[in-house]
Amino acid sequence: MISFESKDVLHTNIMDYIIPAEKVAHVQPGNNLEHALLILTKSGYTAIPVLDAKYRLQGLISSPMITEAILGLERIEFEKLEHMKVEEVMATDKPWLTIHDHFRKALGLLINHPFLCVTDEEGVFQGILTRRVILKHLNYHVDQLK
Repeated sequence: MISFESKDVLHTNIMDYIIPAEKVAHVQPGNNLEHALLILTKSGYTAIPVLDAKYRLQGLISSPMITEAILGLERIEFEKLEHMKVEEVMATDKPWLTIHDHFRKALGLLINHPFLCVTDEEGVFQGILTRRVILKHLNYHVDQLK
């Protein structure tokens, strides 16, 4: 059984582990789906944050969401890409963290999500916390066990 000698690791603030906002690809609610798909493809991500003009988190957009939106009964309707907006397709119900949250909360939420958006108290996007970073941190502490 794994046992941490100190529970400090579970109470570590997540801000030490986030990828800062300026390094994260994002789109705005009013962008069309063609633009969002281009950003997703160029960045190599499957999902990215949707931020308003004041950089407040509005939701997430993903390649599967876009594909579902342009899927017709008999064909993929690519012409919809330039007319449909991100805000029509984005998910607004995904979990996120605030800058004051701790490792333990992040660990639980990342079980079902590859990354979590992090905001300040006003909802301004600060960056993302990835499952990979949390697992690396956890792995480091497991390696320290005797």
